[in-house]
Amino acid sequence: MASNISSQQISDINSAPGYSIACDGSKDISDVEQISLFCRYLNSTGLKEELIEIIPLKGQTRGEDICGAVLDCLKTKEINTTHLVSVATDGAPNMVGTQQGFVSLLQKSLDRNLLTFHCMLHQEALCAQTFPRECNEMMNLVIRVVNKIIAQGLNHRQFRSLLDELDSTYPDLRLHNKVRWLSRGEVLKRFAVSLEHVKTFLKIKGLSFPELDQPDWVEKLHFMVDMTSHLNTLNKSLQGKGSTTLQMLEEVLAFERKMTVFARDVQRGTLLHFPFLKEFKEAHNQLNFVYFQQAIIDMQTVFQQRFCDFRKEKDTLSFPITPLEIDPLLLNMTAFTAVSQATLELELADIADKDVWVSKFRSLRADLEDLARQKATLRQNHKWSDLEKLQKPDKLVFDTWNAIPDSYMNMKKYAFGVLSIFGSTYLCEQSFSVMNYLKNEQRSRLTDESLQSQMKLKVSSYQANVDVLCSEIQKQISH
Repeated sequence: MASNISSQQISDINSAPGYSIACDGSKDISDVEQISLFCRYLNSTGLKEELIEIIPLKGQTRGEDICGAVLDCLKTKEINTTHLVSVATDGAPNMVGTQQGFVSLLQKSLDRNLLTFHCMLHQEALCAQTFPRECNEMMNLVIRVVNKIIAQGLNHRQFRSLLDELDSTYPDLRLHNKVRWLSRGEVLKRFAVSLEHVKTFLKIKGLSFPELDQPDWVEKLHFMVDMTSHLNTLNKSLQGKGSTTLQMLEEVLAFERKMTVFARDVQRGTLLHFPFLKEFKEAHNQLNFVYFQQAIIDMQTVFQQRFCDFRKEKDTLSFPITPLEIDPLLLNMTAFTAVSQATLELELADIADKDVWVSKFRSLRADLEDLARQKATLRQNHKWSDLEKLQKPDKLVFDTWNAIPDSYMNMKKYAFGVLSIFGSTYLCEQSFSVMNYLKNEQRSRLTDESLQSQMKLKVSSYQANVDVLCSEIQKQISH
């Protein structure tokens, strides 16, 4: 069944005008480094984001090892690399090293340039690590206190009983997991809300953490709760399927502007965007405005320094939505081997005054605006299940371009190639969760072939063609 799904994937990838790959690595329960290779492309039904293979690396995990394994995988599966457009990675040194990184070696092997991107989610996580040293020390202390309470079974049970007796907002604390992007904000929020209960419990147990009674320390805790909440909102907007890379970039750029608002809010002392910090100010009648304003400005500076790979390609990423408003000379054509720049320019000139086709792009923008309004309304009303039922933005863009006639084939190839670009390695990270579920402590000796097949069936949106499989099996002949 897995082999049948693979053959369907390969057929669609090789017939696509352009495709992109995302690559990330993680260790399984047996300490084998597994490289998750995803491919994004368009077939007749729309955009596909498919797991090509989980590639085990039994030895070293250098850039040349990853590159060799990925190229062998593509060659074995007979996937054509001539219309590979871009590659996204987690930004690790073995992935993006200038000389011996996977991306550099891949481009040398293919003897051409690709569009290369560092996962937005990983870049956002790196930006979030630029909090001042005192704030990071505060976070470490919170983790130590939480571990004191949760790591021991008796302490944990007694603490939950105490929260239940005091009708606490939250029934328990949470442990911090550095692998999970949203962990820090949830840990801090619950800790801040339950701070008085935590102090009471520690006093009962005879444990002393004097920092919990220091106003400066508590002040930084409340600031971090608010800032991590804002960062979590950004993080959630970058996750999931169906968003175009342009939309993800716009979310990041919008957050940069929001940080100007946050810094001004702290400077004025209004704290409209910092409810926990405002609560602290009202209770203690003090606040280090300059310190927190500078912390926000420093983080904003780091945000502005990152995402350069996406910023410089903003015109290219905008093409599928606003093709007639972009100067063709600003488009990056290096990775689009199937597209003729000269013909593309003529097609853009030809379509510009054809109202029947221009109206398609006007309708697309109107549909995307309406979709954005619906999302905003549902989020405001916390209707998360209804949010999942909405049309996906990439589907709207695909349907629009699919309606354009093949006489503008170079435009369509370019648009479909851009739509295939990965903005993050989110799907790779998600696949590792599936891998850890399948290959666990009770199934640690699962073979590479079995893991590969089970992953394919679990993650893929394709269905095995049972009729074809049955026809290939010899029927039972009676004796």
